Amino acid sequence: MRIPFLLSVLTLLCPLSFADELKGKVMCGYQGWFRTPSDGTGTGWHHYGGGRKFEPEFCSIDLWPDVRELPEADRVKTAFQHADGSTAEVYSSVTPSAVALHFKWMREYGIDGVFLQRFATSTRDERFRKPMDTVLDLCRQAAKDNGRTWALMYDLTGLKPGQVDSLIADWKRVHAQFRLTDAATNPVYLRHRGKPLVALWGLGFSDREPMLDEWQKLISFLKDDPEFGGCSLMIGVPTYWRTLQRDSIKDPELHKLIAQADVVSPWTVGRYNSPKGAANYAKDVVSGDIAWCREHGIDYLPVAFPGFSWHNLSKGRNQTAPVNAIPRRGGEFLWSQFLQYKRAGAEMIYVAMFDEVDEGTAIFKIRNDPPIGQSPFAAEPEVPGDHYLWLTGMGTRLLRGEYKAEGDAMPKR
Repeated sequence: MRIPFLLSVLTLLCPLSFADELKGKVMCGYQGWFRTPSDGTGTGWHHYGGGRKFEPEFCSIDLWPDVRELPEADRVKTAFQHADGSTAEVYSSVTPSAVALHFKWMREYGIDGVFLQRFATSTRDERFRKPMDTVLDLCRQAAKDNGRTWALMYDLTGLKPGQVDSLIADWKRVHAQFRLTDAATNPVYLRHRGKPLVALWGLGFSDREPMLDEWQKLISFLKDDPEFGGCSLMIGVPTYWRTLQRDSIKDPELHKLIAQADVVSPWTVGRYNSPKGAANYAKDVVSGDIAWCREHGIDYLPVAFPGFSWHNLSKGRNQTAPVNAIPRRGGEFLWSQFLQYKRAGAEMIYVAMFDEVDEGTAIFKIRNDPPIGQSPFAAEPEVPGDHYLWLTGMGTRLLRGEYKAEGDAMPKR
């Protein structure tokens, strides 16, 4: 067991108190969007290859998930092969054993929980909404079984002006079906500042049309609606939200929206690519962000990521991104971000992502002997497949003061 025994026992016996504060926690993003033709969703190889094809040259993932701990019946065979000639296998996110295993790993390695991604545009289509509901239900049960916490994160990517009512309608459905805000029904659903926490990700990015009035409508609804509101709110914003530069819209009205949040979380995946870059970002940006948030009474949730690789996904979009565009460096890159955020005064950290193999940011167990052939995969043969689970657990201990770092050196296993 890689976490203190007492902590494990307490979180299992007292899930409500464990889920009652974001401070001191390391939370991961959980996509839960992988589908297979045999899982009953009717969406084919969703997020593996897209549609009907998932085979060499028709592939959208750069990391290969390790499914060897799943029951054999729940492993899905593919057209890919490992070097030893064995058939490569994957999983579906709507499989109960897969979600249960993921939350078991969180418990074993000392990771506090996840923000479950829920894409607002997909909620408008029942064919995609039903599998998301299934994953939601599986997550809340697996979190409870393993003494972890979780919260819902709405991703606004692709949501166009005039469409925010679809998100509101979806929250009303979720509220009625799952009663997430009821602590008795959902004791491990994350609460912050005494209220259930809901996240809105994607406000203020310059690559999408500004929707200031509609963003305000969402914020007011989730915070103030007499029947469906009463939530704490986390807002996912551009890296340069505070200065309104680069990836941010230039409108200062964005600050008025952010000031209404309880937590602000700037997205940093791809914004730097080395430990030195992470240090510069912390120095030049994070310190000022934290000061702004403290001045406005808002909590600050910085984002750390282990690396980035989306060669196969980009190929499908007629681009030519390299494999390992942002190298993992055996964990040094991720660890450098934990260190810098801790030194800057961060009290909580978001790791992107737990299961994101499309863009090579996953921290769960992967195969460092991935399939061979026409579709290349990112791998670190010298690194254990569970290395980033372990390292994220160590980052959790670092954040809480349970582990003292020796300079910039990564901890030893």
